Amino acid sequence: MASPNAPVASRDAPVATLSDEALVEEQRALAIERRRLDARSAAVAGEIARRSRRELGVTGLAVRNGARSPEELIQRVTGVTGREARSLTQVGAMLGDGMSDLPVMAPWLSPVSDAVRRGTLGVASADAIRSGLGEPGPTMSPDELATIARDLVAKADGIGADRLVVLAREARDAADQAGVAEREKQRRDRRYLRLMPQWDGMTKIVGLLDPESAALVSDAFDRVTSPRRNGPRFVDPREQEREAAIIDDPRTNDQLVHDAFIEMIAIATRADKGTIFGLRAPAVRVHVRGEALARREGAGRIESSGHGVSLATIERVACESGVLPIGFDTDGQVVNVGRTQRFFTTRQRVGMAARDGGCRFPGCDRPPSWTEAHHIDEWLRDDGKTDIADGVLLCRFHHQYVHNDGWRIIREASQYFAVPPPTPGRIRERVAMPARNVV
Repeated sequence: MASPNAPVASRDAPVATLSDEALVEEQRALAIERRRLDARSAAVAGEIARRSRRELGVTGLAVRNGARSPEELIQRVTGVTGREARSLTQVGAMLGDGMSDLPVMAPWLSPVSDAVRRGTLGVASADAIRSGLGEPGPTMSPDELATIARDLVAKADGIGADRLVVLAREARDAADQAGVAEREKQRRDRRYLRLMPQWDGMTKIVGLLDPESAALVSDAFDRVTSPRRNGPRFVDPREQEREAAIIDDPRTNDQLVHDAFIEMIAIATRADKGTIFGLRAPAVRVHVRGEALARREGAGRIESSGHGVSLATIERVACESGVLPIGFDTDGQVVNVGRTQRFFTTRQRVGMAARDGGCRFPGCDRPPSWTEAHHIDEWLRDDGKTDIADGVLLCRFHHQYVHNDGWRIIREASQYFAVPPPTPGRIRERVAMPARNVV
């Protein structure tokens, strides 16, 4: 481990003029200085947390400075991230400097806090060891944990915090196999998922996944984006075609993951027999005036949030789910509620799945379970019929694409073609939409 008393490299020369050895040495020297500063910063953060503890209420330091928590106050003062602020307060509490009225936090981590004070261990590394080791329990004594912590401190030099937390976790599991099940339960008990509507109409998803759930979700999303991230190459022509389509897809990786997540929810709603969602499956409900539909002008709004949506979105939702006409009198009272109309039945969708084999948009590989039924003669715009011959399966992305970008789908006998939107100076060349099933 590098000595905290190592000489500091000269700061006079521009870094571009330094030799390779001098450049590395200066980085090492700066790291030593930073560890010294971080140790002091953590001690200060710990004291800020002590003076902001919950029982002090409005007299607490953070609240008096307009912050909801000591971490938020530290973020404002220092400009660090929320994660860094939490690490500073956690390690500061571990150091215990000046906290004579509070018990020493995690005495089994004294080898870690001692290394931080000496400047031989950084705050991020100290927090990684703390987090990875956890706390003593019926199957692991404080002294045993302290021994593991001391060994990790000795190995920490040259190891990043991300790797160090894994080593700490592995060391705890190896030494305390009897407690693995309890720690697994503790992690699972912390799981949650929350939707947070934003003022601009978007919704933020925040949460924590337990390791097993995270592995399942991560693997699913990795399969969606793998070709973009130099994932494994395939020799199967179908997989190669899928890879090429993902690489050429105009969406970002994050947008691909978002759309895959929504498609998986849609698949679940169609497949569920009432076990998860009950007898009424989740749905998007959109309100729009009848005259707006007739004129094909204006907009509607989503029932649950009141946010506006375009006519193209309304037509796409209606294309898949149908419409429920509701009549109002002059006082705004409901006088008539019609029946849902214009939707494909389960039997019809089974037939379309057997015929189409999945999304029929050129180049798409989504299977039938990932698709929605699209009316090629849209029943809002064209007063089309709900016949199998006048419907095709499209995945959610291409269903949106067709409606929002002005594409048309036409049928000639048993053949279907996608017609792109008009482009000035170019002929609209239709594209064949062959079925993926051979019947």
